[in-house]
Amino acid sequence: MDALRQLPKIDELANSPELAGYAPKLRVQAARAAVEFLRTEIKSGNGKAVTQPLQLAAQLAESMTAPSLKPVINLSGVILHTGLGRARLAPSVAAQVAAIAANHSAVELDLEEGRRGDRQGHVRELLAQLTGAEDALVVNNAAAGVLLTLTALCFGSEVILSRGQMVEIGGSFRMPDIVRQSGCTLVEVGCTNKTRLSDYQKAFSEETSAVLRCHPSNFKIVGFTAEPSIRDLAAICKDEALILIDDQGSGCLVDLAKYGLPDQPTLPASIAEGADVAIASGDKLLGGPQAGIIVGRKDLITEIKQHPLARCVRIDKLSLAALEATLRLYTEGREEEIPTIRSISRPLEDISKMAKALAKSYKGGSEVVLGETEVGGGSAPGTGLPTWRVGLSTQDPDQLAKTLRSCNPPIIARIEDNQVWLDPRTLEPEELKLVVKVLSSL
Repeated sequence: MDALRQLPKIDELANSPELAGYAPKLRVQAARAAVEFLRTEIKSGNGKAVTQPLQLAAQLAESMTAPSLKPVINLSGVILHTGLGRARLAPSVAAQVAAIAANHSAVELDLEEGRRGDRQGHVRELLAQLTGAEDALVVNNAAAGVLLTLTALCFGSEVILSRGQMVEIGGSFRMPDIVRQSGCTLVEVGCTNKTRLSDYQKAFSEETSAVLRCHPSNFKIVGFTAEPSIRDLAAICKDEALILIDDQGSGCLVDLAKYGLPDQPTLPASIAEGADVAIASGDKLLGGPQAGIIVGRKDLITEIKQHPLARCVRIDKLSLAALEATLRLYTEGREEEIPTIRSISRPLEDISKMAKALAKSYKGGSEVVLGETEVGGGSAPGTGLPTWRVGLSTQDPDQLAKTLRSCNPPIIARIEDNQVWLDPRTLEPEELKLVVKVLSSL
């Protein structure tokens, strides 16, 4: 075919000016991919494709060098969106992470004594101060924290869990499976909607080592329900010399009722009410990086630290730096600098102004209406925050949402009722300007 003979040689295309700014190996890869694509197009009947090799090779080279993991603007209506990385870090926290990433750091070096130190020392006292616990340990995520705790403290024995707390977390990981994987025998008690203290007491045996309390962070049972408090569970566990382990979930450190999120369990409350060990995530309501936080009695935390599995799930230096910097914001009374807290506490008046600015910039039809922001990330199930959101009218909502996602940075919206919706509760001022510019160009 004549068109096939017109295709450029790979080495000629690789050495073209259009690819001059890329590394030699990538130039060849882009050139080869462009020629293969055009060959396939021509064989399928698209003879005009041969006129585009230079432009195509340049586009492919650009896409090959662009990072797949990139920042986005979250207008989805979910603050802690798991698909968008949950909590965003405070600027001061991000700066600390960047400094640690770009330099050698004293992760496990005692600078005063000049000998090997403990990476947990960077956050241990901060967590103890903020939660009231005797000791603390951090690992790479909360699920690992549960697995490590149960393996270290309860291997080979029975662990009691209410049927109403047998949750499935993201990625189809189920709490009963985690318990069994830790080498424990799971004992189920109570019913889905009601579990009483007597259910636990009847299940106690010589083989029982612990009661596991798991906060149902991604669902809510309402109506005819009952479950014992941590304080009540702690009392019967103490009488039987059993360990009470509280998988608290969201890692909340402060009372968020003043921002419209009542009844959120907190780590300080868990410890104060008698949990021997409490476990939580770092990237939910705490507003920090992905991490598993384990706090509690010193003797139990020491036992957990010494288990071989602790080395397998230890926290990395960048997450450690982010967690330390985030915790310091709490100890200094600066928690409203944390984006998660700031988004939760943002006044409706401010959200309304941003929503109106977005609506005004869109040339198509739009409306600003009251809505609800989800907290997300398995936090505050069934409880949303009032917000003002913008509905963009369009004949093709899927295409408009795709267009917004193709921006740099991508803009993440939500499609409902054949409209594209934008919730500005999570927007920062500099992001607002970018979105207004994009909407004005559509």
